[in-house]
Amino acid sequence: MRPTRATPVRVGLFGLLGSGNLGNDGSLEAVLGYLRTEHPDAVVDALCGGPQVVTARYGIPATRLHWYRGEYRTASRAGAVAGKGLGKLVDAVRTAAWVRRHDVVIVPGMGVLEATLPLRPWGFPYALFLLCASGRLFRVRVALVGVGAAAIGNRATRALVRRSARLAAYRSYRDAPSRDAMRAMGVDTARDEVHPDLAFALPAPPAGVPSDGDPSPRGRVCVGVMAFHGGDDDRARAEEIHRRYLDGTIGFVRALVEDGRPVRLLTGDACDAPVVAAILDAVDSPLVTAAETASLADLMKETAAADTVVATRYHNLICALKAGTPTLALTYAAKSEALMADMGLGAYCHPAREVDADRLLEQFRTLEKSSADLRRTLAERNLAATRRLEQQFTALTAALFPATANALAPTHTPGDADPLRETP
Repeated sequence: MRPTRATPVRVGLFGLLGSGNLGNDGSLEAVLGYLRTEHPDAVVDALCGGPQVVTARYGIPATRLHWYRGEYRTASRAGAVAGKGLGKLVDAVRTAAWVRRHDVVIVPGMGVLEATLPLRPWGFPYALFLLCASGRLFRVRVALVGVGAAAIGNRATRALVRRSARLAAYRSYRDAPSRDAMRAMGVDTARDEVHPDLAFALPAPPAGVPSDGDPSPRGRVCVGVMAFHGGDDDRARAEEIHRRYLDGTIGFVRALVEDGRPVRLLTGDACDAPVVAAILDAVDSPLVTAAETASLADLMKETAAADTVVATRYHNLICALKAGTPTLALTYAAKSEALMADMGLGAYCHPAREVDADRLLEQFRTLEKSSADLRRTLAERNLAATRRLEQQFTALTAALFPATANALAPTHTPGDADPLRETP
């Protein structure tokens, strides 16, 4: 039964949320802000990776995404393999039952249609397919909102991602390369829109005070690090790629310290902690400290308090750019290059797979020479991003909450296209 004015809309949020990735949680926070502002009567819950965290932090009921608790651990014993296999069957039933209780399900941002980092097809791609197939089966609108996508080499992963996208009732992307990638996979993207990443909808931080509350020393550089081992197609070279990334980053941090610059290490996921530890061990200096961040808001405060940021993770970059701080990106995928170009800093990219400390330091010094101009550019681009995200949320209301959209725009021309489309 579809909701009426007297029946609150039941909205589900889906994804690897509350699992330690600050970017994913920032996207969730942005969508919750939209729902609470534009649809305050909506009844909201989540099917996610870290339900306890999501409930404690955001105050919504949440259910564990996978029945088998060891889903993302490598299964080597027969019992673990059997548990994972059984879990796939149980998850099909659990996901269908959860979807059926809702009118709308939103996948908030995240790179759910890409494999730029190592990914098995029967992990999250399978979970997303179950969601979208259940939505089609029970006529529940499933929306992939501001998501990332990229070309996928693995045939099974590509098939699951393509089918999921086709089954979704609504799609929008966080950059043009994502839409292009889905079109190349055979998905009809003619009506799919591109908007800035959802994290740009979060409040901008005040300048000058990091997340720990201590005043920022002059000349501070934030270095955002990552447990980077290449992409899904780089598994054979993963350790080689990681070693080169780590050695180059250590060399860069050491050069900054030799210049007397205070360095603040940032992460974006719990799995990045060993990289921070390795840098602190290799560069034994009181000038190098590590930030403790629990949200994108904390990351934004850190980057706002810095003179300059050098970062790898996509949402570390977004936090720095949103804060208006000149930023140099260690890029590992087209999404980072597209983001930097959109924000007017396309010239300041360095490949994460081949970090050269000397070349990186040269780019860093060039960036700092243009700092004042780049801050003005970022202020302009951030205003534009805010306006474009307002359009995203307006389009989302029209597609998923037609009663609200009609109330806001009571006139209707016969023959207008239905904003909700289901692509074959």
